[in-house]
Amino acid sequence: MKTNLTLPEMTVEIDREHGLHLLHQMLRIRRFEEKSAELYTQQKIRGFLHLYIGEEAVAVGVMENLDPDDNVLATYREHGQALARGVSMGAVMAEMYGKQEGCARGRGGSMHLFDKETRFFGGNAIVGGHLPLAVGMALADKMRGDNRVTCIFFGDGAVAEGEFHEALNLSALWDLPVLFVCENNRYGMGTALELSHSVTDLAAKAAAYGMAAASVNGMDVLAMHAAAREAVTAIRHGGSPWFIEARTYRFRAHSMFDAELYREKTEVEEWKGLDPIQSLIRTLKERDLITDDDINQLELMVGIEVDEGVRFAEDGTWEPVEDLERFVYWEEAVA
Repeated sequence: MKTNLTLPEMTVEIDREHGLHLLHQMLRIRRFEEKSAELYTQQKIRGFLHLYIGEEAVAVGVMENLDPDDNVLATYREHGQALARGVSMGAVMAEMYGKQEGCARGRGGSMHLFDKETRFFGGNAIVGGHLPLAVGMALADKMRGDNRVTCIFFGDGAVAEGEFHEALNLSALWDLPVLFVCENNRYGMGTALELSHSVTDLAAKAAAYGMAAASVNGMDVLAMHAAAREAVTAIRHGGSPWFIEARTYRFRAHSMFDAELYREKTEVEEWKGLDPIQSLIRTLKERDLITDDDINQLELMVGIEVDEGVRFAEDGTWEPVEDLERFVYWEEAVA
């Protein structure tokens, strides 16, 4: 059995251009999510809305190491992954508005983003339900001889589901090229990790299936980048699966409907002190790689992109009523 690794200090060398890129990506996600919350209160966005604020380093750090031909699957808290993967901000916003110009023609909404061009396969609302899908994709790639990585994001709540154990067992048994990324934000909806898991070291559970597993500081984009780079390189050259437990934290409630009565405000504030965006800014400034003017320029660029995304969604069109049965399939009952 491979050793369970703990890599909180693991990092990558970074130059000014790369540092600005990582910061830009995280700022895009943060400002998009903040605008989404605002639009939700205005009832421009309906249904459920699960914000990624606080967890940006995970999506950005991992996605830096994936190729355009790789597969990506995510949960219902997937706006960050979609944006980092390259799905346009306008297409994501239009989808949440329910407009035809959305990445899933307005039929998926916030929880079901999908984009064939970037090989972004959801947006899956059933907790743990997409884990077997990742196994199937990776098995198909291996059988075809495609050197492709399947990367799947899921939360700590999914680790308590049966699909988690089935997926990891089969991936290890068949040596499948899967990168499992568990975004451990300490709460499965309103239930604390220690109240739902008898063993809270989630990476140890993956190691029990004989795969390489690492627990990583998910509030540090450089640590996430480094861990994902090692994992993806190993998968691409050896084919065997890897597991990364990203220890992170969501600054907002589970969803916009959540009264958030299960955690203390002091705890949230302590974690906000580990804000991945501010942490990267401090690191880059300490290394004299960026200035306040650079940050202001990035904020300006992101603000313009967010505004254009909202405008794209506002100008989008509703699906005609006569098309509501399009893409809906059923079998006639046999008498």
